[in-house]
Amino acid sequence: MHLVQLDVPTRKKEQFIDITAQVARLVKETGFKNGFITLFVPHTTAAVTINESADPAVVEDIISVLHRLIPQHGEYHHHEGNSAAHIKSSLVGCSQELLLKDGVLLLGTWQGIFFCEFDGPRTRKLLVGIAPC
Repeated sequence: MHLVQLDVPTRKKEQFIDITAQVARLVKETGFKNGFITLFVPHTTAAVTINESADPAVVEDIISVLHRLIPQHGEYHHHEGNSAAHIKSSLVGCSQELLLKDGVLLLGTWQGIFFCEFDGPRTRKLLVGIAPC
């Protein structure tokens, strides 16, 4: 397996960053044609997801709904002030699996890979594991 760390700088408190091109570049650098890709976020207030990348309004809607469901300030027990970010990270998830065929990520027509920041801005890590088959 080929393991790479991708550094993801974020600029906002909550932000979805399309990282599809960066992941595709990492895959291309391996030279693998067919295989599996694992994306893992080693943070408790960030996540990774796959969703529509053609219309930026979709990402805005997701962030808006998460904000309404899990407000920044609530009756939380965690005293660091970022409980909402921890909850959002748990709901969205810290990993994704993808398939690789003929050197191409197998994503749907409108799908993209998004790094999800819930407690920024800061520089984050995304671990990308690429295994041939």
